[in-house]
Amino acid sequence: MTDTIYALSTPVGGAIAVIRISGPDTPLALKAVFNGKTHHRYLSHGSIIAADGSALDDAMAVYFQGPKSYTGEDMAELYIHGGYAVSRRVLDRLAELPLRPAGPGEFTRRAFINGKLDLARSEAVMDLINASSSRGAASALEQLQGSLSRRIEKVEEEILDLLSGIDAAIDYPEELEEDVFSALPKGIRAARAEIDFLISGGMASRMVREGARIAILGRPNAGKSSLFNAMLGEDRAIVTPEAGTTRDILEGTLLINGITARLFDTAGLREADSAAESIGISRARDIVDRADLLLIAMDGGDAVSHEERRLLASPGRKLAVVCKSDLAEGAEAFALAKEYGVEAIGVSAVTCEGIDALIDRIAELIAPECESALVTNSRHIAAIRECSAALSSALQTEEADCIATDLRSALIALGEITGKSVDADVVDRIFSRFCVGK
Repeated sequence: MTDTIYALSTPVGGAIAVIRISGPDTPLALKAVFNGKTHHRYLSHGSIIAADGSALDDAMAVYFQGPKSYTGEDMAELYIHGGYAVSRRVLDRLAELPLRPAGPGEFTRRAFINGKLDLARSEAVMDLINASSSRGAASALEQLQGSLSRRIEKVEEEILDLLSGIDAAIDYPEELEEDVFSALPKGIRAARAEIDFLISGGMASRMVREGARIAILGRPNAGKSSLFNAMLGEDRAIVTPEAGTTRDILEGTLLINGITARLFDTAGLREADSAAESIGISRARDIVDRADLLLIAMDGGDAVSHEERRLLASPGRKLAVVCKSDLAEGAEAFALAKEYGVEAIGVSAVTCEGIDALIDRIAELIAPECESALVTNSRHIAAIRECSAALSSALQTEEADCIATDLRSALIALGEITGKSVDADVVDRIFSRFCVGK
């Protein structure tokens, strides 16, 4: 990386814009465009100057001498006024120098290559930028600060200790073989337990980062749309006594314990009376496959049906919501939910009785108090599953060479997370989704 790059790191149009410069020619570039006195890590005031010495903007600048910078190399940031005209003039001035525009994520990529961040922490940078909820932002920040990396490194050390023991036992079989191999199963199980713990938290952590999907299902006129409106606190869905009013998926968003929840009101499940309703019902069934939680709406004043039995028996996490509690006790609906082992909560969309209790219970299901070090993206989950499979394979063999091979495979899988053994194409894909300037 002998070239020096630059990019605007903030959107145009705000009060302040930030331009980053990184690479070996950073001091020369900073001297060429900024007339203030700069010192390592000190913010300086001055002017951005054109090639002829005229002022382009009143600005601040800071210089970071490598390796004590974000990228690990000489780096500077210019703080200029954020209007389009000013930003354009300053970027055009930089384009006159022997610099080149940065590509997507290139500053963070240089931080990764220079050992300032491992791959897990690098990915957390973009997760933090894209976080849609306070819990998601907190989780990404924890990962940026190294919480996941430290847990992965701990398991890597445990596996390396096991491997070194195997190597020593092979070299000195008479002295070490019995002690080493008798202790192997316990050590492998301990490493796998830590990995399986990370796997188990994968779904909860994904919901923290991306938000939860909650679908309301049930027969026509069971009270789904009224429940949808009551949970959102606004009249989003049309509610009438006529069955089949909802013919498409309606979506709303609410915040539950710091997690963004996407709530879906679906078409009533029955034999469709029209092509439009048929399409809506088809889409409702698709939502079931993608939802993190199903709310089975049941009319507390109506007799239960085969459709409700089918929904209660379906796979996935679910709650039964007995609607219209202001009109009927819903004894039959509660009994049916109990028969299928599904927790039931009574609500009234008219009086809002039970709505808070329902949301509190949903919070317990979708927003558990999980550790923020848990895995939060699908690439990491795939890697730790590979590690778990390799450790399980190691427990099923007694051949020293085979055990060592499985343990090395487990290490390679963990290296996919931290970047120690990641393929270059994977690195390219990861940083290609970053914004320019980060």
